[in-house]
Amino acid sequence: MNTTQPQILLTNDDGIDSPGLWAAAEALSDLGYVWVAAPREQSSGAGRSMPSTSDGRITAQTLTVHGVEWTVHAVGGTPAQTVQHAILEIIGRPPDLVVSGINYGLNLGNGITVSGTVGAAMESASFGIPSLAISLDVAKEFHLSHSREINFEVAGHFTRYFARTLLAGGLDPRMQVLKVEVPYTATTDTPWQVTRLGLARYYLPDLPQRATPEAPASMGYRMETDMSLFPPDSDVHVVLAQGQVAVTPLTLDLTAPVDFGTLAENIRRSQGG
Repeated sequence: MNTTQPQILLTNDDGIDSPGLWAAAEALSDLGYVWVAAPREQSSGAGRSMPSTSDGRITAQTLTVHGVEWTVHAVGGTPAQTVQHAILEIIGRPPDLVVSGINYGLNLGNGITVSGTVGAAMESASFGIPSLAISLDVAKEFHLSHSREINFEVAGHFTRYFARTLLAGGLDPRMQVLKVEVPYTATTDTPWQVTRLGLARYYLPDLPQRATPEAPASMGYRMETDMSLFPPDSDVHVVLAQGQVAVTPLTLDLTAPVDFGTLAENIRRSQGG
């Protein structure tokens, strides 16, 4: 390991065996030293969760990707827990950059708090580390897969492009995570656009089909197709209606932008005070 190089932690929520992870590793390999730590199992939808049931076991593996050997770490935990283990145990210090992805499927709108891809980036951002979450639009049937039918080359290009930007620094410090969504039709020449989160649901829950409430069933989901629900400057509209790469700056500050004095007065008034 060359300690003079930028130190980059690469993780995901699809698990250590995901081809999207390896596409990102290759894309980042000439920007610095890439540490790879990812959940041992598929962890999509884990958000930034920290379940006490995770075993936290770290297993080092040596994998060969396109003729190059990588030492990687599979972690028994969620994406956010993996980030903690990587920073505190595997690397032993905060890296210069954390990249989460490349994810199978988009992370859009008000559903991003469900995303393990975004959750990992938010966790690293809480350590004060510049963080990138990147996802590629794929058909629903591939969302929880490790399909090798998916070409991650273009998404890898944008991973490197925006990782290089974050390593260079100088961006607004109020932005703690850069979320990037790549349409499946994108090429390396596809324009990108800075966006805001779409506030309507993109992923809609589907009612489980079962005979009785006691029967086992999982909540399904479908994707919203009515693009009129999403403003033209939203991540959903830009990536799906315009076919461009959506780049959304995120912050960990979830405080509502309300007037505190007015809110306090309204609360007191509602109580008759």
